[in-house]
Amino acid sequence: MSSIVLLIALGCVVLAISAVETGPNRSRELALVAALAAAAAGGRVLFAFIPNVQPVTMIVAVTGATLGARAGIATGGAAALVSNAFLGQGPWTPWQMIGWALVGAGAAAIGRPLRNRWALAAYGIVCGFLFDWLMDVWAWSTLGPSANLHSFMTLAATGIPFDVAHASGNAVIAVIAGPTLFRMLDRYARRLHATFAPLETPT
Repeated sequence: MSSIVLLIALGCVVLAISAVETGPNRSRELALVAALAAAAAGGRVLFAFIPNVQPVTMIVAVTGATLGARAGIATGGAAALVSNAFLGQGPWTPWQMIGWALVGAGAAAIGRPLRNRWALAAYGIVCGFLFDWLMDVWAWSTLGPSANLHSFMTLAATGIPFDVAHASGNAVIAVIAGPTLFRMLDRYARRLHATFAPLETPT
């Protein structure tokens, strides 16, 4: 099962990066995605001393909402892969890649409403819990014969304090830094696309 998940995760990231690479202004957009992934990975490493506070989630969400699904997916998957080079690679890595790629894709689908800091905070709370529950599925899948509904519920219940830490950390980052991240990426987006339409000011 782990090999299948790894193939799916790598496939998603490769397809997203390929889409960026073949799109308009591909070299600039690819460089921007690489920089965002590096920043997200660096933030995760920097905050590693605070249990389960993940700046990656909000950086990926803003990337997806501003630059689109392909950039959000590529940034999310790459950030997990790069940060785990410092924090430790393992069978959990492809699950994290998929989880953060889905955060970017979901934000791209919602788009403009996330420019409101409170809507972004709400999205961050939801993503914090869903991401951690996805990781619970990975941990549960390693239990072998002991993997049943009861063991999953026990595992999920044990992780609730960490889920709350991730969700609340996302909300705080969204409220404090969300509008600034949007303004920064808007400037880069306008440089990428000369005909880029004026965007609503984040609130």
